[in-house]
Amino acid sequence: MFVLGIDPGLSRCGYGVVTRRGAGFGPRAGGVICTDPDAPLPERLSILARELRAVVADHRPDAVVVERVFFQVNARTAMATGQAAGVALLVAAESGCAVAQYTANEVKQALVGYGSATKDQVQRMVASVLGLAEPPRPPDVADALALAVCHLTTEPLRRAVAGAGQAR
Repeated sequence: MFVLGIDPGLSRCGYGVVTRRGAGFGPRAGGVICTDPDAPLPERLSILARELRAVVADHRPDAVVVERVFFQVNARTAMATGQAAGVALLVAAESGCAVAQYTANEVKQALVGYGSATKDQVQRMVASVLGLAEPPRPPDVADALALAVCHLTTEPLRRAVAGAGQAR
């Protein structure tokens, strides 16, 4: 199973593709899509959509996971992140694959076991889980890979719980 994680951002949008390998996981791809902060907003969103469509077409994931914007101190940053997340969700829905969202705290809880883990702790755990010699850089890539790993580890349980609820 291939899962594409997307850490949405308008200036920097991280992506990471992870595959399940038996009982473990393996990284398949990762990168950052950048847009020019001086370009008009519609152009930046169009670039982001085009690049994300290319990533989806290249990797054909079974699921796309987008970080759910839960809290931002800066309203301007929250708006830009929300717009980028909307584009990512649209591209994922257009692809026809499963789409999921997790908050940063849910990802940290699933990966590190602590919802308030630091960026450094998440990066080190991603490296450990994926068998990487170094933590993925930049942090946008590590966050995207973490989203994919979170989905791969929690989705079987979610399916089992949903199935048990339907059996009643």
